[in-house]
Amino acid sequence: MSTSNEEGQYPQEANAGSRKIVSYVVSNELVKASSLLPSNKNRSLLVHSLVKAYGLLETPNGCSEAATAPAYKLQVLRPIHAEEKDLMAYHDRGYVEHILGSHITSSPNHEADSEYGLEEDCPAFAGLPEYVRLVAGASLTAARSLREGEADVAISWDGGRHHAQKSCASGFCYVADCVLAILVLKRAVPPQLGMPQLKPRVMYLDLDLHFSDGVSEAFSLASSGSGTPQVLTFSIHHTAPGFFPISDLAGLPDPSSSSFDPFTLSLPLERGASNATFARIWPIIQQVKDAFQPDYVVVQCGVDGLAGDPYATWNWSLGGEGGLGWYIEHICRWGCKTLLLGGGGYKSPNVARAWTYLTSIALGRPLSLEADIPDHGAFPLYAPSFTLDVPAGHGRDRNSEEYLERVEGIFARVVEAIRQRRES
Repeated sequence: MSTSNEEGQYPQEANAGSRKIVSYVVSNELVKASSLLPSNKNRSLLVHSLVKAYGLLETPNGCSEAATAPAYKLQVLRPIHAEEKDLMAYHDRGYVEHILGSHITSSPNHEADSEYGLEEDCPAFAGLPEYVRLVAGASLTAARSLREGEADVAISWDGGRHHAQKSCASGFCYVADCVLAILVLKRAVPPQLGMPQLKPRVMYLDLDLHFSDGVSEAFSLASSGSGTPQVLTFSIHHTAPGFFPISDLAGLPDPSSSSFDPFTLSLPLERGASNATFARIWPIIQQVKDAFQPDYVVVQCGVDGLAGDPYATWNWSLGGEGGLGWYIEHICRWGCKTLLLGGGGYKSPNVARAWTYLTSIALGRPLSLEADIPDHGAFPLYAPSFTLDVPAGHGRDRNSEEYLERVEGIFARVVEAIRQRRES
């Protein structure tokens, strides 16, 4: 795959036939580096091992070109090592030079580490420079495969680091790979073949339990003024006093406010959010997408909102109407080029279950949630069920009818504002 920054074509299907191409980004180097992340030790290894154990990285029936070939074709891509210039497309030079420095663990500068957020939940660790280069490189590789017409869906489960700031680490996130990927996708395409210059529109949808502060703040200022911005961010999350991250952008939008921005959106959900609540708000997401008409959709698939996660806040499940898998299945039917990223999730076997299931959906051959976990090196970690499913628990959904009706009323005005801006 070309890794040039000179992408010069209009967004298009990856091939002229009916088969869609899915890019899956992984390498031994990436898994090794990502498995060192202090907040998620060995999670990357579990995820990619389970995807492989289910045979999802293999061509079905060993027959890739026959007339009976599946509607989706998989290509496994090795991530590039992001260079300083790749990272400085968004990050400040000082932060990039510090975090990539060989001194980061051998002779640490605690004062500088503190300045750049390398403390508390984001400590410096052995292998950090390689981790930053490879995680950023993975999401850039995935985005470029979409941009260059080499894929229709791209997957970078080691990405999705949505809290990283322009000049510091934050919330277990050291590199703003989501922002870097969006910047690649939104890059204007020069005029060609008598067609005008195209400025692709990118919709970023964040399903993590925590607000996407790093991404939303990166693009919120870009949406001021008249006309339609190229990027719309939409974060569905939980927020409460003292719940990370604290941000003025994390609450429900106020269309009557002079600072209202219809392209920087938040939909906070109360504790216990279940499939029923997620099914209820799905039409809002669909309406926002229809009003914005994106060329690309970037989905941050954090799974710390699933039942069983240590945060124990939501009660979302993997299957069923309104479940996470149901969401991704519907998004993949939108017809937009789609980038699936990872994110939060702190019960690693359940993260592996979830992202394996989402991979199977993206490939057009969803696994049964009752499927037994295949025999592989991490098999004992999937006790006691030893099946793929992450079912709901018994927590009460505190998202009341009154609250959801209020949300629907607000977003009806939001959708109208988006339409008006697009028509202006």
